[in-house]
Amino acid sequence: MARTRVAVRCVDCSFEARYDGLPTARAALDEHESATGHEVRWEIESLADGVSRAGDDAGVCGRPECANADSPLVDPEPPER
Repeated sequence: MARTRVAVRCVDCSFEARYDGLPTARAALDEHESATGHEVRWEIESLADGVSRAGDDAGVCGRPECANADSPLVDPEPPER
């Protein structure tokens, strides 16, 4: 079972870390940038299986013609108001 893994690396100093989720990686990136004024980059190394499936089912571009219409994750009809 794949997990989400995110690498965070500072362009201006030796700060580098890996995280098991997007929220913690984003918080670390924001904190380092705010505290130092440095430019920090992140790379998503892997995604949890459910996130990958949702992306595949939605289609790369998110357009209806690219989606997997048989997926329980895709609702092709917006709710009526």
